[in-house]
Parts: sequence; structure tokens; C-alpha cells
Amino acid sequence: MNETQPLVLASGNAGKLREFAELLAPLGYTVHPQADFDVPEVEETGLTFVENALLKAREAARISGLPALADDSGLAVEALQGAPGIYSARYAGEPKSDEANNRKLLEALADVPEGQRSARYWCVLVLLRHAEDPVPEIVQMSWEGEILAHPRGAGGFGYDPLFWVPESGLSAAELSAEEKNRLSHRGRALRQLVERLR
Repeated sequence: MNETQPLVLASGNAGKLREFAELLAPLGYTVHPQADFDVPEVEETGLTFVENALLKAREAARISGLPALADDSGLAVEALQGAPGIYSARYAGEPKSDEANNRKLLEALADVPEGQRSARYWCVLVLLRHAEDPVPEIVQMSWEGEILAHPRGAGGFGYDPLFWVPESGLSAAELSAEEKNRLSHRGRALRQLVERLR
């Protein structure tokens, strides 16, 4: 691997960019947001996390001319038959709002008692070496937890304040960045991807 390998992240999400940059920097990757290359946000027309991640990575690789990493991730709540799922970022509609999404999730679970609010964060990572790469690297990982009745913590983003991590006794929003990277769906998926690339 070169001293620093440029990689375009097919996302405009500042929280994701920060997490990927932290996780990939020690491995010699320089992560650039797709905005640096004027890559537009792709319409996520897939019905699965895998399909949506592929759409995003392919467009970023095509426009930037660089290897592209995309993730599609979201929260699947058992009591809601897997919702919000692939619609996690826009669960409460447009414009995207973590606060509105969290509010809608709490409303949807209002009648579901504690102990029956199990949920999984899912992350699918797709790495394309170039836009026509016929064999993308695809990694899929989950993070088990439960949905709290009230938000806790000020860190993280998305549903983190509502996502209770039993093994830590904290919400995802209360974990340090290091602890979150160690436990999370995204951190574990990225480590698996790195192992595979080695």
C-alpha cells in the first residue's frame, strides 16, 4: 500500500466522514468526502442496504476516478418489522433530521414495553476499486441493542441517543469515540473490510 492511499467516501454525512477518517487514517488512507469531487447525492432506489451502497460507490468512483467506499446503514427494530430500515435517514421525511427521526421512532414504539424493544444497527460497506469493478468488496455487520424510552447522551449521530448498548450499560451517544468504533456495526464492518484487503 502507498504511504497514503486516497479514497473517496460516497457520503455527505459529516459524522460518517469523521468515523471513517479516524478508523482509516492509521492504515494510510486519506478519506475525501464526495463533495470534493462534486459527486451528487445518488437517489437510493435499491430495496436493500447492499443495493444502495453499490449505487453510491459506483457513482463516486465514476466521477472521482478514485477507489470509492460507500456504506449504507440503518436501524432495524424488531417490533416494527425491521423499520426504519433502509429509510432510517429519512424516516420522518424531508428534510433529513435526526431529531425528527428519533421522535417518530419513539412515537412508533409508544405501546411497546421495555424489554421488547430489541434493535440492530446494520452497516453494509462496499469498496469499488474503480467504477466498473465487477467484484466489489462487500461487508455486512450488525450491532445489537435496545431502544430506550428517552434519549441519553450528546455524542454520535442518528439514533445513537436512543440506542442502548447492554454490554456497556450506556447509550451509543454516551460512548467515547474509541469505544463506539470498537463496538459499532460500522467500526466492525470496516475492520473486517481491512482484514480482507490485507
